[in-house]
Amino acid sequence: MYQEDVLGYSVLREHDLQKIHEATLDILEDYGIQVDAKDAREIFKAAGCTVDPETNRVKFPRQLVNDAIESTPGEILLAGRDPKNDVILSGKKVIFKNFATGIQVIDPETQVLRDSTKEDLGNIARFCEALDEVGYFTLAVSANDIDPNVRDLYEAEVVLNNTTKHFSHDTHSPKSARQFIDMAAAIVGGKDKLRERPIVSLGTCPVSPLTLIADCTDQIRAAAEVGIPINILSMGLAGGTTPVTLAGTLVVTNAEILAGVTFSQLINKGNPVIYGTSNTIMDMRFTTSPVGAPEQALFSAAVGQIGHYYEIPTQVGGT
Repeated sequence: MYQEDVLGYSVLREHDLQKIHEATLDILEDYGIQVDAKDAREIFKAAGCTVDPETNRVKFPRQLVNDAIESTPGEILLAGRDPKNDVILSGKKVIFKNFATGIQVIDPETQVLRDSTKEDLGNIARFCEALDEVGYFTLAVSANDIDPNVRDLYEAEVVLNNTTKHFSHDTHSPKSARQFIDMAAAIVGGKDKLRERPIVSLGTCPVSPLTLIADCTDQIRAAAEVGIPINILSMGLAGGTTPVTLAGTLVVTNAEILAGVTFSQLINKGNPVIYGTSNTIMDMRFTTSPVGAPEQALFSAAVGQIGHYYEIPTQVGGT
């Protein structure tokens, strides 16, 4: 059970967390989540959810969501190709990874700002390999010199050849997600071995407000079918795509993530899931999402507490 810290920075108290959880269940049960993919709606319906055929909105029984939270593991192995680089996500242990995904770099030789390339990605992966402070690697920059139709697979190839740390990848389609999984399985000796020591994981983002697009449920399903971790990361913009208040945004993004968590557990009960957010504010003047805004630090601290409350490993971005 969640216990408040005696020392440390806490945005929320236990009664706040309970209120956020109950408000989230109210949204999921009374309003629901837009689910774009027909196969995902059918899985939810078979589990007891109510599906509106006209709006594609899915409403969740409270107990179904609570059961999914309960079955999601509180400890996750993010295996490295070299076991010395294994990372265990659990409890309040803090692990750092690099930020993702840039599309430009300052050329180290010419100091000119330019589009990032596959070579840049490999160099950054090798650089992070040497940093003890980086626990695992995610897609640092995009390989903009590669055809977009196959870019994510070439990105996977250059990363896997330049780091022995765990690699968390955001693939672009269900087909490439499965091809990426096949690549990792070939390295470790099959999908059974990959399940035992997942050297890769997938990531996906619900769309605020309250939407699981087809790509999101496809990525969750691809990971759950083989039993590797999936990071379900919401990126609510307070005052833009979510309510302007801290509490309102936390409730909306919590509903989005828990809908994804529930879907993963319906596919494979006990599948490892990372509860992720990169919530920040909408800059009304520039219509941007400032990752360095002080409000993002508040969101990140609060989301860390929500993860502890659910006993689900949690990721926050940008702080």
